[in-house]
Amino acid sequence: MTGIEDVAVATGVSTATVSRALRGLAGVSAGTRARVLTAAQELGYVPSSAASGLASGRTMAMGVLLPQIERWYFSAVLEGVDRQLRAAGYDLIVFSLGGTGMNRERVFHRSILRKRIDALLVMCMELTEAEHRSLRELESPTIVVGGSVQGVRHVGIDDAGAVSDAVEHLISLGHTKIGHVRGGGDDGLSFEVPRIREEAYLAAMAAHNLPIRDEWSVFGDFRFSEAKVAVKRMLATVRERPTALFCSSDEMAFGALVAAAELGISVPAELSIVGIDDHEFAEPMGVTTVRQKPEEQGAFAAELLLSELEGAVPVLKPPTQPHELIQRTSTGPAPR
Repeated sequence: MTGIEDVAVATGVSTATVSRALRGLAGVSAGTRARVLTAAQELGYVPSSAASGLASGRTMAMGVLLPQIERWYFSAVLEGVDRQLRAAGYDLIVFSLGGTGMNRERVFHRSILRKRIDALLVMCMELTEAEHRSLRELESPTIVVGGSVQGVRHVGIDDAGAVSDAVEHLISLGHTKIGHVRGGGDDGLSFEVPRIREEAYLAAMAAHNLPIRDEWSVFGDFRFSEAKVAVKRMLATVRERPTALFCSSDEMAFGALVAAAELGISVPAELSIVGIDDHEFAEPMGVTTVRQKPEEQGAFAAELLLSELEGAVPVLKPPTQPHELIQRTSTGPAPR
């Protein structure tokens, strides 16, 4: 059976360097990392989590707690985490609340606290004081990806800045009548992103003294179908339509696009639509959006935890992840 020593001999580096290269840790040049990965693949070497665990006293498993799996953002983050853990020889244990807060005590306390994990990554969830206490008792490194959580370090974009860029883009095109398709839910899951994005929309509008009309603000729950129904109802019933919509996610922007098409409203000639995320369908659907990279966020957060488990000094304030406005065909000049 091929071992890490064989990869080290084949590449002419130490076993420690091979280990760091396979786990994606810092301190390895790009050329060395490429040679190690190529040699490992050619030799058929697969890191043994069991052997690594015996040597280090760890379980070689990392837990990920998320509200639900089927949402695009959560699954994309999970892909990035899994990619990093597989390279490090770690197992991934997913704890999903299944889209409801009803069973969080069972999932969190009975599952997470009973399963031995070396670290925990939490996605977009506010934790209760009891859960914070339980994490401290676990003494395992913890990090949040997505919406920030009080008292826990956080990896994510500047949500307020992303919203400001989206709304400012519409204003630069001459739009003054800008509606909002909001996200969030009432399923017992609390996280900061919907609140931050709504407040940022209101702040951007207020900074330009633009009207904020309640009838132009609809709830889409970060979902295509809910957004389509809500936007179609609004556009069909208001006396005066907005000329642009800021949607707090691309999935809701997709719903708004379909709603406009079903009502015969031309995009962007009569209605401009902008979202946030750069979802995989945003480009083929021509949606102007603020791009973020959840897969890279997940990989970065996992790397921080892995580095800490290797003895690195914890990064208490991870750098804000990048976002970028991507203009496509769903936005254009305000109609005269």
